[in-house]
Amino acid sequence: MKDYRNLLFPYAYNILGSWEDAKDIVQDVLSSYLTTPHEGIHNEKGYLIRSVINTAINVKNKKKKLVRESNSLPEPIATERADTNINLSDIVSYSLLILLEQLNPKERAVFILKEGFNYSHEEIADLLSSTAENSRKLLSRAKSKINPTLLTQQKVHKESVPDGILDKYVEAIRSRDMKMLENLLAEDIVFIADGGKNLNVYKKICTGNTAVSDLLLYTYEKYHIHFSSQYTEINHQPAILYYIGDQLKVCQVLSISPDNGKIFRISIIIDPEKLKNIWIGESD
Repeated sequence: MKDYRNLLFPYAYNILGSWEDAKDIVQDVLSSYLTTPHEGIHNEKGYLIRSVINTAINVKNKKKKLVRESNSLPEPIATERADTNINLSDIVSYSLLILLEQLNPKERAVFILKEGFNYSHEEIADLLSSTAENSRKLLSRAKSKINPTLLTQQKVHKESVPDGILDKYVEAIRSRDMKMLENLLAEDIVFIADGGKNLNVYKKICTGNTAVSDLLLYTYEKYHIHFSSQYTEINHQPAILYYIGDQLKVCQVLSISPDNGKIFRISIIIDPEKLKNIWIGESD
């Protein structure tokens, strides 16, 4: 049998927002397939995709019932490396992953399949054992739950990210230049930090460019001033990794508006469980 793991992983990850859960689901589906009769299965690839999607929906439903923490962030994936075997182009942006948390698992699956993988409603209906009409309704309902402005903002491409914005952002923080920092941030910027279950953060959520600028300067002085840092790309967005020695401590993902080049969301991940699968090489 062909090795489908790298093909299947993005389907599971985009629904779950978790590297570990996605990896486990793909492994479980493939193991189950290898140990069961294949009579009546004429399209091996399609069968496995369907199995992974439906298993991911079921797992996400269970997770939703167990976890009600609104400030929990998705598990980040480094998308800069070219030598990975995962189909990185199929991994959705970090901003979109956050927006998709507003949807129920089936709405999320339909949205991803239609908008991310360009499936037709007929193909989605086949995957979900539903109808094309129901798929259209789920997509419409999903889009109605997401702020259209935010949905447009998350579609930023590499070429629309202002040159040197990470340098300017870091320089503004290091030089304590409050005015410069505020000018880089959208007025209604949202700052969210996720330390997980076992690690508290100074502040989980903060809004507004003045308040967020104050918080960024404080956290730099208090926590980051002695860290080494490295620029990278997380889920196709500019990001900064902070290290103590060779140990990754913080992942900071910037969401940038394609309209005005302002940073409209800063996502801070310090949960060690969510950082352990990020590897891009040595820090500077």
